[in-house]
Amino acid sequence: MCGIVGYLGKNGAKDILLEGLRRLEYRGYDSAGIAVWENSKIVISRSVGPLDALIEKTTAELLVGTAGIGHTRWATHGDVTEKNAHPHRSSDGKIVLVHNGVIENFSAIGKFLSEKGFSLSSETDSEVLANLIAYHYAKEPERENCNRFLESVRRALLHVRGTYGIVVLCADCPQEMVGARNSSPLVLGIGNGEYFLASDVAGFISRTRDAIFLNDHELVHIRGDDFSILTLNRERIAAVRQAVDWDLSAVELNGYRHFMLKEIFEQPKSLANAMRGRFFADGSTAHFGGLQMSPRELRHIDRIILCGCGSAWCACLAAEYLIEKFARIPVEVEYASEFRYRNAPMERNTLVLIISQSGETLDTLAALREAQRKGFRVLAITNGVGSSIAREADGGIYQHAGPEIGVASTKSFTSQLCIAALLALHLGRLRDLSYEEGTAIAEALRRLPQQVQETLKLSDSIRSVAERYRNCRDMLFLGRQAMFPIALEGALKLKEVSYVHAEGYAAAEMKHGPIALISPDCPAFFLACDGLTLEKTISNIHEVRARGARTIAVVPGGGTFPETTADDIIAVPEAHPAVQPILAAIPVQLFAYHMGVLRGCNVDRPRNLAKSVTVE
Repeated sequence: MCGIVGYLGKNGAKDILLEGLRRLEYRGYDSAGIAVWENSKIVISRSVGPLDALIEKTTAELLVGTAGIGHTRWATHGDVTEKNAHPHRSSDGKIVLVHNGVIENFSAIGKFLSEKGFSLSSETDSEVLANLIAYHYAKEPERENCNRFLESVRRALLHVRGTYGIVVLCADCPQEMVGARNSSPLVLGIGNGEYFLASDVAGFISRTRDAIFLNDHELVHIRGDDFSILTLNRERIAAVRQAVDWDLSAVELNGYRHFMLKEIFEQPKSLANAMRGRFFADGSTAHFGGLQMSPRELRHIDRIILCGCGSAWCACLAAEYLIEKFARIPVEVEYASEFRYRNAPMERNTLVLIISQSGETLDTLAALREAQRKGFRVLAITNGVGSSIAREADGGIYQHAGPEIGVASTKSFTSQLCIAALLALHLGRLRDLSYEEGTAIAEALRRLPQQVQETLKLSDSIRSVAERYRNCRDMLFLGRQAMFPIALEGALKLKEVSYVHAEGYAAAEMKHGPIALISPDCPAFFLACDGLTLEKTISNIHEVRARGARTIAVVPGGGTFPETTADDIIAVPEAHPAVQPILAAIPVQLFAYHMGVLRGCNVDRPRNLAKSVTVE
């Protein structure tokens, strides 16, 4: 969740750290802080609130050192206060640390440290870890061929239970920095005479594109102009460098007011990228280079389990409809956070498919590991090249959507739906989907970016619709069949960025309880794009209006939807059922965005949320 960054080099650390934190602020924005070497001591500056408060505070502070660490916080342990902000210093002054994750046994460690004379000034589990490292540093003797600072971090982590991505400074070692990770991302950036540590490559992308992604239970020791990587068991690791292919403009606003709006309008490009090079030569199916499964193996799949969290879970549900409809394979959708604990029975020929934008979502990563522990093959759909899920899955499909800075998922969600449609086409053609049917789906997918471009032209009219509903406190989102997951995603988006209470339901289920909520103060947003059940959805709209509630309907163009049925109608291009959910998702995103802006919300950084959930 939290964003961490470290720098050691020849340039001024303060500005580099603040720039890195700005690019990582989507990971948490309750408070922020930096620690910089200055005049042979480590100076810490912290503030509550968004990063701007820290930048203003540090403007008058020199902080001219060339090494330091920074942190932007999403609170887990302790209130949002300056004393709980990072970096944390050990009570003996020797160790300064930034931490992303949760130390589960911090209470027992804190009690132990108290008995050893260490004191705590905050309510955080992170300060406990800083003091545990200081305890081991104090008792670690100077030994030949053994770095005291590095060894103290290693020994401390052997006693930790939980998750961590940390960067550590030592008051006795001005040209050294230690980082370590366990189920919380940490990336080493290698520049020209300078090194970076960050929880995401965005933290140093403007300075270098040369990166090394650390694995769990690995430490990196940066010392002067060199570095080394080792495990908690002291085994040396050969570094594997990767070139980050991000365009720097992808993490800039480029004239847009918000990243969320920019990323909504990037969807024609992100969808085209998701499909590039993935259509078979005869135009009747899709193919993927990274599944690591032969057609024969794929044909033997009897069942698929899809796992995800948040918007990725909604994408899983949409994928269920697509795969079952076109590939005729039974599919079950699981919350990744529940899958690892359920111990559900799984048949021999079951494939587990993980969906995660970041590739670092802790619950989803844990579900992947649980499925592999039981001997099942796990594939992943992820946007995070070099991420933990990408590295640990048995095979997978990259989204190629580019970095998504806005906390609310937009282009990554529709990219996941697009890949789900491609996968359904691929699996269907391996079974009983005909050449003609396969060609129709492939053609529909190829037309999709242009149809999305047309749909984005509705932004201003959707803003006018949002203007009429900006003061509502509750809203229902309703859809049938493949529109049901879009209804769930619509409710989630509205909650996330406008703080309007919203719920998503299958439209037919409205009569089984939720209709009690319908009133003039609770409008309903219908996804009426499923042709098979359109007439029944129209009946549901009449039922809502008969009870005095206002209605919005997203409908396919072509004039098949009676204009007087709903109070507000948003018409999207008519398309093949395989891609219609993607087109329906665009107005949902724009409606949520405009509602959030009109209500004065920070749509890029919604309260209490963070982009990548790396804590359980």
